[in-house]
Amino acid sequence: MSEAQRFDVLILGSGAAGLSLALRLPSSLTIALVSKRDLSEGSTLYAQGGISAVLDAKDSLASHVADTLDAGAGLCDLQQVQLVVEHGPDCIRWLFDQGVAFTRDDSATDAGGYHLTREGGHSHRRVVHAADATGKEVETTLEGRARARDNIRLFERHIAVDLLSARKLGLKFDRCLGAYVLDQASGEVKTLLARFVVVATGGASKVYLYTSNPDVSTGDGIAMAWRAGCRVANMEFMQFHPTCLYHPQARTFLITEALRGEGGRLLLPNGDRFMPRFDERAELAPRDIVARAIDHEMKRLGAECVYLDISHRPADFILEHFPTIHAKCLEYGIDITRKPIPVVPAAHYTCGGVVTDEWARADLPGLYAIGEVAYTGLHGANRMASNSLLECLVFAARAASDIQAQLASAPPPPEVPAWDASRVVGPDEQVVVAHNWEELRRFMWDYVGIVRTNKRLQRAKRRIDLLRQEIIEYYSNFQVSNDLLELRNLVEVADLIVQCAQRRHESRGLHYTLDFPFKDDAQLQPTILFPDSYRPRQGD
Repeated sequence: MSEAQRFDVLILGSGAAGLSLALRLPSSLTIALVSKRDLSEGSTLYAQGGISAVLDAKDSLASHVADTLDAGAGLCDLQQVQLVVEHGPDCIRWLFDQGVAFTRDDSATDAGGYHLTREGGHSHRRVVHAADATGKEVETTLEGRARARDNIRLFERHIAVDLLSARKLGLKFDRCLGAYVLDQASGEVKTLLARFVVVATGGASKVYLYTSNPDVSTGDGIAMAWRAGCRVANMEFMQFHPTCLYHPQARTFLITEALRGEGGRLLLPNGDRFMPRFDERAELAPRDIVARAIDHEMKRLGAECVYLDISHRPADFILEHFPTIHAKCLEYGIDITRKPIPVVPAAHYTCGGVVTDEWARADLPGLYAIGEVAYTGLHGANRMASNSLLECLVFAARAASDIQAQLASAPPPPEVPAWDASRVVGPDEQVVVAHNWEELRRFMWDYVGIVRTNKRLQRAKRRIDLLRQEIIEYYSNFQVSNDLLELRNLVEVADLIVQCAQRRHESRGLHYTLDFPFKDDAQLQPTILFPDSYRPRQGD
């Protein structure tokens, strides 16, 4: 067994949140950056739309705040929303300084020369983008910067097993000390210790059968933080992207919100437009409204999909603004300059997560959570389009500042036991993991999806409890693997989603239940779950 490796900062996750944090920290610090697949593989890479920020002189911070609060259906934290919106322009300038090539419009002098688009829930054009592949541009640019930094040690194709907590190791103080991390190539579980630990592992949409997210989105950071004694909040608010390409060979390809922002219309199979019947904003309504409307029409008609049509715009305009979508759809015989795109909703974004403060600190001292893994209070009951990458950037910057402020007082971690694999054997039947994975994602889609009921939630909870026991037994007796670790985390996240959904006896934002179809302002507070091992931070 190899010796523990020590760093100043351990970052789990290599999307926009993890990479920007690593780059904002001083080069004098030693940083371990852990990526479950290749460094760029994560949700950021596939983000099409853009990043919302007030860059146009005709726009205002107050308007961006108001739009976010409206989309969040009363559950946003006003102070956190204001903080994020105020720091938005600086974060865009920071990305520009890193070399991110946003789409420019030299005639847009009021917007600093950036081309801005408008997406659902926004009252102004305030989404800066790089054509329709913003995430790819951000991710690859920051990846290149990180690879060039000598102080950043990259651990690609490694997956965290669990966080290391001083108290759980029997020590007399409480602090996150690092993590056990599985090297997927060798099968060795390494011990990575650090003065500060950051989870930037993304969301949990792979808990559902249909999702726009890549395979890595299995809620690892949420589950690990929960097991380490951190509170989790608002997990009932899972956002379903309204428009994912419907084609048997097109896995997880979403059609950006910006396409509707530029005039795309949602149509029934007979060609009729339907969104104006559901909301006065029509296709520009927030995502929860659009997703429920599509779900309603598909169930009412027994339709396999609906259609998103941009073909009434000039072909040159479509090719300039949506080259990635045009090329991808063309692979499947769909020319979006001539015909509509078949679309369905798919699980897309986790609005809840690990509870953090204004500096991205989680409940366990020494632990931070940034990006989709965190509950900051920004999104409330529904995330407004393109606020997610903004949240990653703002709280990465906040965490970097706080870590630097705490450096002098943060002790180096003590010696900890190495991972003990002496009492486990190789897996006997991988089919057990595969079967449980499919069963979990299927009943979460059927029972805990866009529309819920008490009975559906109860059925899901019973199945989760049975699956958890099987998984615990398997985990205790066999060597860990990537699939087993992901399944263990997914069943934990599924339970958190169901627990939160069962506690909210109303319909608000992304949580819609037929048993309580209306808002109840007596429940106008976040749903916060406390693990048995929770201990308030000193001074809280």
